[in-house]
Amino acid sequence: MGLQVDKARNGPWRTAEVARASGYSVQQVRDLERLGVIPPAVRSGNGYRSYTSVHVHALRAYRGIAAAVGPVEARLMLAELRTETIAEAAAAVGAMHVRLARERDEALRAQQALRAIRDEKNAPEPEREGDAMTITELAAALDVRPSTLRFWEQEGLVMPERVTSLRARRYGLPAIRAARIVAALRGTGYGIPAVRDLMGSLNRLDGPGETQRILRGRLDQIALRTVALLRAGTDLAAVVMAAQEASTPGDHPG
Repeated sequence: MGLQVDKARNGPWRTAEVARASGYSVQQVRDLERLGVIPPAVRSGNGYRSYTSVHVHALRAYRGIAAAVGPVEARLMLAELRTETIAEAAAAVGAMHVRLARERDEALRAQQALRAIRDEKNAPEPEREGDAMTITELAAALDVRPSTLRFWEQEGLVMPERVTSLRARRYGLPAIRAARIVAALRGTGYGIPAVRDLMGSLNRLDGPGETQRILRGRLDQIALRTVALLRAGTDLAAVVMAAQEASTPGDHPG
């Protein structure tokens, strides 16, 4: 196990100590410092780096945020937090939680769509006029651009109905369900050819089983990312508070 972060000990920490406490290698600590994930270390006269417990908290927070939303976004966030207010930092963390919750909701809707497609084979459901969506409405519901839906159409993944007079796209229930499944599969990292194969398999007797397995995996992945973000919370709070204290002028005697 790594070293515990001793709140009473703000510094100095040697590079090797920071590495053990954060779970990174010495070289990774230096690389993450260079990338701005942690503040620059103080250099002594002989050139050795000197860190504080804040650096350890920043590295641990980075690990959790990177697991939740990816390393590039995590690097940007850790660098920005050092100049933001507590309210701005809290809003940024809240936005990440909202993003993960939305991804989870979309994966659940994709599961519901898959069940509906399976049930439709046995008992076709009549479509009501209010069930249809325009391309703008469906894009907003899936949090994608309308151009993405047009691309999926070109690739044969989601085929809308068309209003002949205006050539406007209209998506009925079958297309909406397909679009939800495609969005979830793409979010899981599947390329267009793989998604096309999976969508084509839905009409086979055993086809939905593989897609259902993928969607369950997607939900498990989102749960792990959410837990990683929660674990990063305490360390992230320490980083934000340290930044606030550093930016707040101290009391000076008159």
